[in-house]
Amino acid sequence: MYTPPMFKPDRAASLAFAEARGFGTVCAWDGAKPVASSLPFYLDYADDGTPRAAFHVARHNALAGLADGTTSWLMAVNGADAYVSPDWYASPDQVPTWLYQTVHLTGTVRKQSDDELGRHLDALSAKFENWLAPKPPWLASKMTAGRLDAMKKAIVGLVMTVEAVEGSFKLNQHKSDTDHVAIATALSGQKEAAAQILASEMRGLRPQLFESQPTQLNAKTTSEGAM
Repeated sequence: MYTPPMFKPDRAASLAFAEARGFGTVCAWDGAKPVASSLPFYLDYADDGTPRAAFHVARHNALAGLADGTTSWLMAVNGADAYVSPDWYASPDQVPTWLYQTVHLTGTVRKQSDDELGRHLDALSAKFENWLAPKPPWLASKMTAGRLDAMKKAIVGLVMTVEAVEGSFKLNQHKSDTDHVAIATALSGQKEAAAQILASEMRGLRPQLFESQPTQLNAKTTSEGAM
């Protein structure tokens, strides 16, 4: 990933972003062309601290046959993104741009065992059911054993051993305080949730610039959940 230094988050921030987002696009190479699928995942860590991304695909998905434990795959985790008009800057001679947050995880991928798959499905559903609290969480035990077994046979669990973590959080970090405030304010006025989320992220980078402004933006955007 090409990332100018001013947009590069540290490893911990990148991993935290990926875990909070929990949804990405996995891409592998089949020898002739890229093969990709978008899917939910969660992160855990090996005893030595190595991150691992756990996910699953349909058994007939071409990715299932490419998980050989030695070939490197890429997982792209994208968050909010929004267009920025040059007219929004306080300074002249600006150009159109796009703000966004994204993290790339790279590593080898292996298949899960049957025992691992059951634990994986419980952990994955628990992660996202927790987003719906205070709703009582859905549990696999609510399904009949035959139906659950049939569903498990239709998928293949996969684990990426994350060897490289790259992030790019482009949030106008290189702009002046005046332009930073101008863009954050303009984005907060857009109807798209993604623009408002990025405005909140920008406010968090330089909170002292926004102390006299209303705080309703932060309350609104945090209610949108992780993106």
